[in-house]
Amino acid sequence: MPELPEVETTVRGLARFLEGERITRVAVNRPDLRRPFPLDLVQSLTGARVTGMGRRAKYGLIHTDREQTMVFHLGMSGRWRIEPETPDKHDHLVLETGAGHVLALNDARRFGSVDLVPTAGLDSWGAFAALGPEPLGDGLTPRHLQGAFAGRIAPIKQMLLDQTIVAGLGNIYVCEALFRAGIRPDKAAGLVTLPALSRLVPAIQAVLGESIAAGGSTIRDYAQPNGELGYFAASWQVYGREGEACSCGAPVLRFVQGGRSTFWCRKCQK
Repeated sequence: MPELPEVETTVRGLARFLEGERITRVAVNRPDLRRPFPLDLVQSLTGARVTGMGRRAKYGLIHTDREQTMVFHLGMSGRWRIEPETPDKHDHLVLETGAGHVLALNDARRFGSVDLVPTAGLDSWGAFAALGPEPLGDGLTPRHLQGAFAGRIAPIKQMLLDQTIVAGLGNIYVCEALFRAGIRPDKAAGLVTLPALSRLVPAIQAVLGESIAAGGSTIRDYAQPNGELGYFAASWQVYGREGEACSCGAPVLRFVQGGRSTFWCRKCQK
């Protein structure tokens, strides 16, 4: 599934072709993805000008001058194709701008979603109402994590994947951040000290920032809007490296937490 860096990369790629442009044509090529497209999507977007782009957690945001925002989620395999040379059977939503740019939301597995939300009500919209702070924003601090983890015996990795504590963190980047911070992924969250959390916050922000700069991590179907593949996977220090040597020389280990693979180093993470 595309994670936060992949969504951020997608939004930045789309902004070059959409921001400030007027949408002149909207084509919905099937009734639904994970759930139905909004009934008024074509009418609401046709003729609208894109006033800005953004991201919340793993959702992309396309703001318009009609005080509505199109919110999209890429699901498992979704991606935007820019200026596709030929139509594809999985291009389920197509936008065309006044400048002649064509952008197609392609989703073979159809686990993605598209919603139309009043811009003024985005923070209270159902999917956003309970989200925690953005990991790249000022709201993620060691003190915030300390308060959220107080008294909790659940493993810290599981707590970091809780979107009500931090919005948008996914399995790959939590594994990598915990490694950089030297924290065991199975340690009870309430036992992690403030000094350790003070290492963890910049580690989270660094690994996300580096991945965004690298265009994300390519897993299965993900690609950037321009069709290029993200290459941050080449920088993974523990994720997907079971049995390989860590930088310290010890083997990278793997176990399953909450149905997801956790990769870590027993020597580096205490």
